[in-house]
Amino acid sequence: MKLVVLGLSLSSSWGNGHATTYRALLAAFAARGHEILFLERNVPWYANARDFDQPDYCQLAFYETLDDLAEWREAIAGADAVMVGSYVPDGIAVGQFVQQVARGTTAFYDIDTPVTLAALERGDCAYISPELIPGYDIYFSFTGGPTLSRLEQQYVSPAARPLYCSVDVQSYMPLDVPKQWDLSYLGTYSDDRQPTLERLLIEPARARPDLRFVVAGPQYPDTIEWPDNVERIAHLPPAQHAAFYSASRYTLNVTRADMIVAGWSPSVRLFEAAACGTPIISDVWPGLDSVFELESEILPATSGEDVVAALDREGARIGEAARRRVLTAHSAEHRAAELEAYLKAAHASAASAALAQNAQ
Repeated sequence: MKLVVLGLSLSSSWGNGHATTYRALLAAFAARGHEILFLERNVPWYANARDFDQPDYCQLAFYETLDDLAEWREAIAGADAVMVGSYVPDGIAVGQFVQQVARGTTAFYDIDTPVTLAALERGDCAYISPELIPGYDIYFSFTGGPTLSRLEQQYVSPAARPLYCSVDVQSYMPLDVPKQWDLSYLGTYSDDRQPTLERLLIEPARARPDLRFVVAGPQYPDTIEWPDNVERIAHLPPAQHAAFYSASRYTLNVTRADMIVAGWSPSVRLFEAAACGTPIISDVWPGLDSVFELESEILPATSGEDVVAALDREGARIGEAARRRVLTAHSAEHRAAELEAYLKAAHASAASAALAQNAQ
């Protein structure tokens, strides 16, 4: 099938987890024989921090303004499916354009579902509106569980389906590199994650000056007082992620507040670390045990003491078990097959509805 994706970014992973999610998913989707066009808004903060060349599995094109999308009207109209992603600049107007022009299946891919729903409740979501949701044939959600029913019942989505993030297991695998850190964390700064990072990494670092810690990611304020045994890396491009995780005895997963409340919201970093065989210490949220088995595949922690206790354990078996889970359930190939099945089902449903209408 021909798929057009209008997403936040494919070209730059700076300050977002969307790029690596799209790269893994679309490469695997193309490997199933499909043709893909990715349209990305050309914004300076990503244009100045691109870490990805023109992919060989899809066409990547940039547009400057909403009016420029008219140049892609024919491609959007002729596609078998068109998918708009969360956080796309002027996403409401983009969605309206797609729903007016597309003749195939239309979908919204929300890689930030709990954040989106919180913004919709406040009435200040910039990339999708309650009026737009029923117009998408499918609402692909980064979050599973009860959120799917809420999307269908409260926001009248015709079909809300889980499409978790995934990982390219060819790019993320255990590497034979020296261990540099006892505990690592990779993630962009956010106000609502910082208290958990303080509790689960900075406090343990202060308690254990004999251990080595690292925090990688942009936008951390200069006002944060990092202990001497916490190294800072301002930005780590995806090409270096596998080496980063492989150099970590353990890595930490920290979840945003809205996603903890919603549950069933595994981040792409969770799957990437597990694919590298790095044992994970994670904050706790509903549905975590549906992604990894607690204690044997991932170590839950609610306090700094839990983290320190975990760091005194040998984690190799936990990391190996988590990697096996990713290979059997959370690879990009698995997710691409799910995407294909959902789109085919939507197409078949639309065809049946058209036949029924014509028969009347």
